[in-house]
Amino acid sequence: MRAVVFDNPGPADVLHLVEDYPVPEPGEGEVRVRVRAAALNRLDIWVRNGLPNSKLKMPHITGADAAGDVDKVGRGVSDWQPGQRVVVDPGLSCGHCDFCRSAQENLCAEFKLLGEDTTGTYAEYIVVPARNLLLLPDQISYAEGAGAALVFLTAWHSLITKGNLRPGETVLIVGAGGGVNSASIQIAKLAGAKVFVVGSNQHKLEQAKTLGADELIDRSVEDWSKAVFTRTGKRGVDVVVDNVGKETLFGSIRAVRRGGRILIVGNTSGPQAEIDLRYIFRKHISIIGSTMAPHADFATVMRLVFEGKLKSIVGATFPLAQAAEAHRVLEKGEVFGKVVLEIP
Repeated sequence: MRAVVFDNPGPADVLHLVEDYPVPEPGEGEVRVRVRAAALNRLDIWVRNGLPNSKLKMPHITGADAAGDVDKVGRGVSDWQPGQRVVVDPGLSCGHCDFCRSAQENLCAEFKLLGEDTTGTYAEYIVVPARNLLLLPDQISYAEGAGAALVFLTAWHSLITKGNLRPGETVLIVGAGGGVNSASIQIAKLAGAKVFVVGSNQHKLEQAKTLGADELIDRSVEDWSKAVFTRTGKRGVDVVVDNVGKETLFGSIRAVRRGGRILIVGNTSGPQAEIDLRYIFRKHISIIGSTMAPHADFATVMRLVFEGKLKSIVGATFPLAQAAEAHRVLEKGEVFGKVVLEIP
């Protein structure tokens, strides 16, 4: 099969197409999917660059998101048939520990993510547990399905499940253009919140407005945390979604109200940040970590996408052979929404 691999960590140029990568066979309880679209995430870039203490076998296929068709089912699989259109939940868990049995699969000690901990989705075929699939309706394209999976489950689990977002609250989303952020804008609006968005330029902010953002703050022309404080009548917002980390955490602390919640869902600017603890306890701030989601959350949020209540934003598409160029585009950060590889 065709697959995009890298033999050693490095820049985008290390990605290359191979024509004869072995086709995986589904085992018991597994399904082989013919991938039609694989969406990119920032995680793919970090994996390609080399994660600390990584023990990946080379060559490696990265990529967490996929949508396609059921190609072959393994022993014991009766719910799926070849030809069905599907989208893949990218989180892999053991299926039998206490967390898995209580529908908290993302807390499983053996939790893995496609493309980060195991073979990923930049390939014509992948094998996943049957329980990781959802039926993809005809009205949703493969690119839209793949582009929605990781970002919408991440945003839903952080804002709704962990963040307990309520109607009438105010939400600040730090960043306007990324996949998780565009999903968070929509989910917050669907939940009945007022949404503040910080963006790097007016173009991205205008696109955020089309998704429902109420207050737009251009960080290139004003101090964004001060602007949030001013626009909320010196109260601050109820909830902050911060997936930038090191460069923005202090601003998020300044922008959140007393007793508010900061959701840490990523660290695109770096994993280590200094915190003045006096702000945390004096403002009674809750800092909540969240990553990925149980399958039940994945099913819930994807059904909202299927029903048209949430929209998968695909900003750019590339053929599989141009994966390196797709990575360069993602690294530049100029695309609003998801970058997707299509595998016709």
